[in-house]
Amino acid sequence: MTSASLKRQKRKLAERLAIVRGTRSQRQFARELGVFQQNINRYENGTTPHADFLMQLALREGISIDWLLLGRGKMKKAR
Repeated sequence: MTSASLKRQKRKLAERLAIVRGTRSQRQFARELGVFQQNINRYENGTTPHADFLMQLALREGISIDWLLLGRGKMKKAR
């Protein structure tokens, strides 16, 4: 993977995080996940989230890790 494609994937990850948050404020979303609002803001602005955060988000919201990280497949996991 080239440096440019990695940067593109990171930008897309930030966009997908905002999609998962939906209409909730960053503050409300952060409270629900037990993190600081500043972390949500940083993640949505391109800072790569920690793996623990991504796993917690995927489990809590029922989101596919493949979709969240790479945009592959469907957003919601089949139940």
